Amino acid sequence: MIIVEEFGEVHGKPAHAWRLDSGDGLSIRVSDYGARLTELHVPDSSGETADIVLGFDDVESYIASPAYFGATVGRYGNRISKGQFQLLGRDYQLDCNEGQNHLHGGRNGWDSRIWSADVNEGGNSITFRTTSPDGEMGFPGTCEVESTYQVEDGKLRIIMQATPSATTIINMVHHSYYNLAGHASGSVVDQLMQLPSEFYIPVDGQLMPTGEVLKVNGTPYDFRELRPIGAAFDDLPPLGVDVFQGGSGYDHNWCLEGGSAGLVAAAELHDPVSGRRMKLSSTEPGVQMYTGGYLHDQMFGKGAQPYCKYAGFTLETQKFPDSPRFLHFPTTTVREGETYRHEMLLEFSTM
Repeated sequence: MIIVEEFGEVHGKPAHAWRLDSGDGLSIRVSDYGARLTELHVPDSSGETADIVLGFDDVESYIASPAYFGATVGRYGNRISKGQFQLLGRDYQLDCNEGQNHLHGGRNGWDSRIWSADVNEGGNSITFRTTSPDGEMGFPGTCEVESTYQVEDGKLRIIMQATPSATTIINMVHHSYYNLAGHASGSVVDQLMQLPSEFYIPVDGQLMPTGEVLKVNGTPYDFRELRPIGAAFDDLPPLGVDVFQGGSGYDHNWCLEGGSAGLVAAAELHDPVSGRRMKLSSTEPGVQMYTGGYLHDQMFGKGAQPYCKYAGFTLETQKFPDSPRFLHFPTTTVREGETYRHEMLLEFSTM
């Protein structure tokens, strides 16, 4: 049974949240504000469940936060340099909301609105829908957009789709922050991560790709074998020094074997304390791993619990950041009438 609850108001309009249960201990709570995952409850090795995604108890806190916790992000997740791109011989200027660059769809991206909701009791799923008009945040073409959450047998499936009325660029991203020990359990630096990738994308002081695609071998970016997330933090250069104060850790894209209709491995995580294991697969050619270096203890999450630096990590499967500027990056162009489709599958078990 899918249960609906009140979740506050957005500009005088009511927001709602829905609870979906797989029947085997896995359950989620999602909201129509930003087609957002607000809770993800997963059993540990002793059978005790915990909510493993960062977030807040009400919609007002999500509105006030810049963190994009759990949101469906678009039209273009990640960054575009100076908010500029060229398409079919025409220059476009997007909204710039992170210094001089475009981030996650702009100031009024898809994360900051109420979507319609279609509940499917038989499929144990819910589909959120919205329309992005031509010219919104500078993007060409009207887009009809969907974001679906489905729970089944220890799995969470997320499917994002968009169909434009004119050729445009699309890079939808799911933006949950995970902490396998529980959302308010402290730092994730000792949790173990594996990224099946031989290449990563270096970034400059504004967190923009340099255009290089470098081998991970012999670098702090090598996660081909399971190792603690924070094992090489001391070997990393400062992060985003031209945009933020005090950044550190990772906020980079790793290159995967995706980019086709089928799911490919994107990441695997283990928490030695709780015994939780998470495997992520995706249809996309990249994954952005961000370790929450700009989170802090003045940010209070669900249950008024304080978060901290490195309180959670994101795994944003995606096309590469700033793809329109680099011809050797996977294309984000979607033609008129074509359907962009991005699927993620999270599988949970215990060690």
